Amino acid sequence: MRELTYYIGVTLDGFIAGPDDEVDFYPVTPAFAETLGTELADIQPAHVRAGRGGVDEPLTRFDTVVMGRRTYEPALQAGITDPYSQLRTVVFSTTVADPDEPNVEIVRTDPVARVRALKAEPGLGIYLAGGAMLAGALLDEIDRLIVKKYPVIAGSGIPMARHPFAPTMFGLDQVRSFDNGCVVLEYTRLRRGRGY
Repeated sequence: MRELTYYIGVTLDGFIAGPDDEVDFYPVTPAFAETLGTELADIQPAHVRAGRGGVDEPLTRFDTVVMGRRTYEPALQAGITDPYSQLRTVVFSTTVADPDEPNVEIVRTDPVARVRALKAEPGLGIYLAGGAMLAGALLDEIDRLIVKKYPVIAGSGIPMARHPFAPTMFGLDQVRSFDNGCVVLEYTRLRRGRGY
């Protein structure tokens, strides 16, 4: 069965963006961008992959991306209807118009059922690009987390997941620190009987 990985940047106080979707305050250095861009080349937006000369690089870790409307909209506003053209793209929204892209599927029904169906298909992993509402709805389906914890306190904003109180345990697999003060933490979901 394929796994769903939530890969996200977050502030020290747990926000993925400011109250108006701001993310420009995250400190990103060339070394940091190069390392993660190389390791996670599959999930770089298509224009970033092209800029790195990686358009034809084979996918090794992910072949599908899922996201909510608010994560998809910035690309649409820039005139891009298929921001991850190297990946099968699934957008959960009841309001976004179908972009008529063969690689982009707009899902207007239950995200949990659709993600479970995706996980049952053969292939590489599934990348959850966000946002908070979708991550909250899919919390029980998230198998792995890759969290870029930036050395910033935002004070308020959009949380990592909007979900009713329901503590969910993950086991820490790896911790790495970078020159911009960011710590990248990788976790695997702990299932009952395995770790708690």
